[in-house]
Amino acid sequence: MKKLHIYLLTGLTVLAGITSCKKINSLNPHDAIGLNTGFESIQDAAKWDAGTYSALRGNFDMTHDITDIQADYLNITTTEGNINGGQYKWGAFFLADMVSGYWESYYAAIANIDAAITGFKNIPTANATDAASLKQYTGDLYLARAYYFHRLVLRYAKPYNPATAASDPGVPIVLTYDVNAQPGRSTVKAVYDQILSDIGTAEGLLADIHGQQGASLFNIDVATALEARVRLDMQDWAGAYAAANKLISAGKYPLISNLADFQSYWTNDDIQESIYQSFTNTTTEQPVGSWPYLNFLTSVNAYDPSYVPTGAIIGLYSNTDIRKGAYFADEPININGIKGTLTLVNKYPGNPIFYAGSAVSTYQNAPKPFRIAEMYLIAAEAAANNSDAANALTALNALHKARCGTTYVGLASTALRDTIRSERTRELAFEGFRLDDLERWGLGFTRTDPQNTNVLLTGASTINLSIAAGDNKFVWGLPSNDITLNPNLKPQNLGW
Repeated sequence: MKKLHIYLLTGLTVLAGITSCKKINSLNPHDAIGLNTGFESIQDAAKWDAGTYSALRGNFDMTHDITDIQADYLNITTTEGNINGGQYKWGAFFLADMVSGYWESYYAAIANIDAAITGFKNIPTANATDAASLKQYTGDLYLARAYYFHRLVLRYAKPYNPATAASDPGVPIVLTYDVNAQPGRSTVKAVYDQILSDIGTAEGLLADIHGQQGASLFNIDVATALEARVRLDMQDWAGAYAAANKLISAGKYPLISNLADFQSYWTNDDIQESIYQSFTNTTTEQPVGSWPYLNFLTSVNAYDPSYVPTGAIIGLYSNTDIRKGAYFADEPININGIKGTLTLVNKYPGNPIFYAGSAVSTYQNAPKPFRIAEMYLIAAEAAANNSDAANALTALNALHKARCGTTYVGLASTALRDTIRSERTRELAFEGFRLDDLERWGLGFTRTDPQNTNVLLTGASTINLSIAAGDNKFVWGLPSNDITLNPNLKPQNLGW
C-alpha cells in the first residue's frame, strides 16, 4: 500500500513522504492519504484540494523575505541572528543549500499535485454538483502547478531570453508521480511552455468560477493574473498587456487612494485590491509572519529588527505618497544596546486577529500574492516595451494618481521605461519581486544610504555591496543532495 503524506515530501529525488508497505492491515497516519484509497469520492477530492491550498499559503510567503533581503532594499543589523545572512552578503557567503528548502518544498507540492491529477480521473461523480466540484478542484491543481513551476524557473534558471530560451537549462518538468524518476533539466522555453499549458488548462476548468475581491479560492481572474505575470517574464509584451488589461478593464478591483484604507488593507487584511488572498483564521490556518522587519521587545519597549530599509528605498517615496505611510513607520529601536529611532518596514505589522489578547504583534498577515496594482504595472511595462507609450502612460498614471494624487505628462522612451520601473519598485517593495525584476531588466545594484551604521553590520558585502548585472548568484544553485542522487540533474548553475 502506498500513501502520500500531504505537504511533507522533501525533494525531487527523495520524495521521502511516500512510502510502501505490504501489510494488509497497515493504517494511514492522520496526515496521509492512501494513493490506492484516496481517490474514491468527491469528499476525497475536497481533502486534496484543501491540502493544496494549505501548502500554497505557506509557499506563497517562502521567498517573501529572502529575495528582497538578497537585493538592495534592506540593511542587516548587528542582531540579525544569521537569518539569511549568507544570501544578503552574496559571493562565497551564499551557498546553494541555503536555498534548497525552496526547491524541495515546491517539488514536494508538485508531486502531490501530480498524484492528485491522476487520481481525480478515477473519482466517480454522482450528480452535476459533484462534477462541477471535481472540475474546479482539478483546475486548482493545474493552476497551482503552474505557479510552482514559475517560481522554480525564476529562481533556479536564467531569465527568459527569446533568443536562447530553447537551449538554456531550466528545471525538471515532472508531470507524473514516480518515486524512482530521475528527471533531467528541461529547457527554459519548455518549462515556460508547460506553465502556459497548465494555465490554459486551468482557465478552461475554472471558466465558470468568477473572480471577486479577496477571493480565497482560485478562479478565472487568478489564472489571468498568473498568465499576465508569466508572459511579462517571457517578454511576450502583447500577451502580458492583454491579460493584465483584461483584469483592469473589468473594474472589479478598484485601486485604494487614501492612507487610512491602504493601511487597513495591509494591517487588517482588507480585500479591495486582492485578486487572490489566502484564507486564514485564528486557529490552524495561520499565515507566515514577517517579524525580521519589526520584532518588538517588551523588555526594552523598543524594536530589535534583523533588517531595516535603506535610506535609498525610503527616499523613493514622496510625502504625499500613501504607500510611504503604509509601508514604513518611525519607531524606537534598541539594537545591541544602541537606542534611537529608525524607519522600519511596517508593511506587515500583523493583523490584530492573530494576536488578540496580547500587546505584541505576531506579525502575521494573510498572503496577498495577486493584487490589481501589479496588473497596472504589468500593463505599463508591457505596453512601453511594445512601443505603445499611450497605453503605458495610461496604466502608469492610474496607479500613480491613486497613490500620490498626481499624474505624469509627456513621458516617452527611456524616461517612460525608467519611471515605470521606479513605480514598480515603490508599489511592490517587500513583496518578493525585486530580485526577479532586476534580473528581467538586466540590471545590477548597489546598496546605498544606510540609515544608521552604528546598528548595522558593516564591511565588505554588506551596506555598500555592489552586484553587477548578470552576476551568477542572481540565479540560485541547485541543491547538492539532488545533484548527488540524480546524475541527470545537470549542469549545476554557474558560480555554484
